[in-house]
Amino acid sequence: MFKKLILICLSVILIAFNVNAGSDGELILKKNQPAEVKDCFENLNRVTFKFNQALDGVIFQPVASVYKKLPTPVRNGVGNSLDNISNLVTIPNNILQGDFKKAGINTGRFVINTTVGVLGLIDVAQHIGLSEYVKEDYGQSLAKIGVGPGCYLVLPVLGPSTVRDTAASFVNVLGGDAWYNVTVKNDTQHFSDVDYYSSRLTSGINFRAKNFDSIENLEKNSLDFYASVKSLYLQDRQQKILNTNAIIDTQDDSDWEEIENQ
Repeated sequence: MFKKLILICLSVILIAFNVNAGSDGELILKKNQPAEVKDCFENLNRVTFKFNQALDGVIFQPVASVYKKLPTPVRNGVGNSLDNISNLVTIPNNILQGDFKKAGINTGRFVINTTVGVLGLIDVAQHIGLSEYVKEDYGQSLAKIGVGPGCYLVLPVLGPSTVRDTAASFVNVLGGDAWYNVTVKNDTQHFSDVDYYSSRLTSGINFRAKNFDSIENLEKNSLDFYASVKSLYLQDRQQKILNTNAIIDTQDDSDWEEIENQ
């Protein structure tokens, strides 16, 4: 009951402030400027970053190098399926942000791709004219009402984040992620926690494989790899919050949030 109350309160606050705060694009832009985000925990962040690098070298890099050699249709199918699952977080955030049209489109995408598209492996919705999928999360919804990012934060395994986005991710385990609800929270007859954590791990591998060469080149050519990743992440996050079409040339950032704290 307490968890539901938290979700209801968050929803009311987000919807109540959506029009005023969301229309102030300049305020949102300024608050989320990479230069405005302080690295309050830099020493700890750098230690965590090194840990994540070591983990990447042992697990994600080797597995991703094999994964990216799989046939393109297989990798595309996995990516489509992961996008389909993430709709379960995107749709409520479309509603919280007052974008009911996108909520309807994404609901249609989810229903069509889950059924006709064989659990999302085939993006049938895209072929019948439903617009391209854009992910949203609770951190973006908070940003839309003017909540600043707070300090930059590097999470173990999950990687770059901010205090705001880390806090917002707890909404998922409080009932804001239907996929989490039917797997981990309510271990059902058809799904279990293994399905949830497998999808999260696969998301990380999928992201690493997509950006394999870019990440390797960035690490090789950066004087400070930590600073480069931080700058890249914060720029990408700003673009997603503002729903801009700008592209960061140094990396395929379309799936950066795959290993972010959703």
